[in-house]
Amino acid sequence: MHRYLVVANQTLGGDELVDAIRDRVARGPAEFWVVVPATHTTHLIDHLGSLGTAQVGMTGHPVPGTNEVDASDHAIAAAEYKLGIELDRLRAAGATADGVVGDADPLTAIQDAMARQRFDEIILSTLPAGISRWLNQDLPHKVERRVDVPLTVITATS
Repeated sequence: MHRYLVVANQTLGGDELVDAIRDRVARGPAEFWVVVPATHTTHLIDHLGSLGTAQVGMTGHPVPGTNEVDASDHAIAAAEYKLGIELDRLRAAGATADGVVGDADPLTAIQDAMARQRFDEIILSTLPAGISRWLNQDLPHKVERRVDVPLTVITATS
């Protein structure tokens, strides 16, 4: 049985990610552990490619009445919602899948998962270059330097 760690947030629900998972299922018995980093809404990209404004106004200053706790709670709730939908979708596609909401920092979320379980591959699903915070932070190379597990980067195109 192959075990895969899937790390995604904004690309959950994308065709590229489900295609990669279907490919792994077709190879033989597989289990998937999905980690959704609890990315603060101020770091999320909206469908137009701009930073979210749920907790930060257009000027970049906090919206009155919000604070870091509100942003963290909102990030966790949003990640839990996305995780539930993705797990249902993966199971409907024939995958054995479970998962958790992870630390807001994706590298920490990956390291936490790796400390608890053994995986044969990490599948990191990200937005395209230019708008991906994870790629801008060089996350794939940081992961490769810290873990001894093959890494596959899936880039969403839509």
